[in-house]
Amino acid sequence: MKHLVLILTLLMATPTYAASCDAYGGTEMVHAELLFGRSQPGGLVGAEDWADFLAKSVTPRFPDGLTALDGQGQWLDSQAGTITHEPSTVLLILAPAAPDLKARLDAVRKDYIARFGQKSVGLVTSTACADF
Repeated sequence: MKHLVLILTLLMATPTYAASCDAYGGTEMVHAELLFGRSQPGGLVGAEDWADFLAKSVTPRFPDGLTALDGQGQWLDSQAGTITHEPSTVLLILAPAAPDLKARLDAVRKDYIARFGQKSVGLVTSTACADF
């Protein structure tokens, strides 16, 4: 019983995102990171193709803004048992939690997979406080 009381006390004392957002003047939002490999059959997804994808697939779904970061990624090809290295781009999107948010993120992922012959596009989400 002591443990239950302690757990409940800790849970009640833990600040929520909304409370911490109030402290910083922010708003609770979903922080989504989309992880795009830039290799494709026959070469790399070039800057022109990426810009076209961003303009036609991402921006209409997330017109309030985003950040694109270029980097180097790696992943395990489980069938071949080898590590594959490739250029990558991470899109950071902060958006209000909305009923259609997951569908919009999934549509971007599906578009990229279909357009550039990818096996997958990673998605990482968390709750964050944001103020613009």
